[in-house]
Amino acid sequence: MICNMNIHEQYMYRCLELAGKGAGAVAPNPMVGAVLVYQDQIIGEGWHQQYGQAHAEVNCFKSVAPEDVPYIPESTLYVSLEPCAHYGKTPPCAELIVQHRVPQVVIACVDTFAQVAGKGIKILEAAGITVHTGVLEKEARALNKRFFTYHEKKRPYIILKWAQSADGYMAPEQGTKVMLSNALVQRFVHQMRSVEGAILVGYQTALKDNPYLTNRYFGKQQPLRLVIDAQNALPETLHLKTDGLQTIIYNHKSSLQFDALTYVPLAATSPLPEQIVKDLYQRGINSLIIEGGQKTLQQFLDANFWDEAFCIDTPVLLEQGTPAPQLAHALIHNSITLGDNIIKHYTRTHEYL
Repeated sequence: MICNMNIHEQYMYRCLELAGKGAGAVAPNPMVGAVLVYQDQIIGEGWHQQYGQAHAEVNCFKSVAPEDVPYIPESTLYVSLEPCAHYGKTPPCAELIVQHRVPQVVIACVDTFAQVAGKGIKILEAAGITVHTGVLEKEARALNKRFFTYHEKKRPYIILKWAQSADGYMAPEQGTKVMLSNALVQRFVHQMRSVEGAILVGYQTALKDNPYLTNRYFGKQQPLRLVIDAQNALPETLHLKTDGLQTIIYNHKSSLQFDALTYVPLAATSPLPEQIVKDLYQRGINSLIIEGGQKTLQQFLDANFWDEAFCIDTPVLLEQGTPAPQLAHALIHNSITLGDNIIKHYTRTHEYL
């Protein structure tokens, strides 16, 4: 049954707000929030806080005060994603809802994960529970865009990011290094890294910039670091190879494991983007941010493997150097001004989704 009443949207917005608290901590699981309402009063709420731990519905029921427990069988449960129906790291939430004798459940969107995919709703309806779906469905799917892309397109959600000079260059001539983005933007980038599953750079970026590719300001969550080094030619002294954090090196030569370094061979005869997204899908990585360089970014653009792009416009003039990637079939979603930098956020046009 499809239901779009304003009262339902009010409580579903709260579910989405709660769900967002799990950003960066629950992947590859979806972010989910739940609210229990009795006579227009919230008596319980919860969200999925950590991967492998209790789901939103469990935390919601646990939050109900002892004096309100008798009202659960007369309450409505709001949840931002269809309750799970399978045994994974936790028991099925759909069965938990049935056990609590909740008479009505309002769901934002169906879970397209194969082990759920409508099965949770069927469990609820078989128990005589009234189920409404489609309340703030668009917003709920947007919140879990990484999760849905992973299960529906069989690849990670891919975000491109680069900074460019006022005259359209990413970097100056060989042998020189110029910091284009300012300190505020650099903090913004660290925040982006804190919620993504993996981060990728190409050979030249790793060699010239010697980056850490870590999140140093927003919690402890770190993306899995990836670098393309076709000939295994990067120096052993780079931060990516010496700081002890997990790093995958895509190459054409070897399949080896040295402490935190994993060498993954890719075929030289096949496009790299397709091989990389396939490998990440098989590893359960549901999001990827690509930070350069120009060749790597353009390869993913040309292969149509991208979902969002963040282009950082700076006032620096380089006059010559490496041209910025060519972004086609894109819509400007919004822009953010941070000091003298402007971050332009692009999404793909609908016909190229």
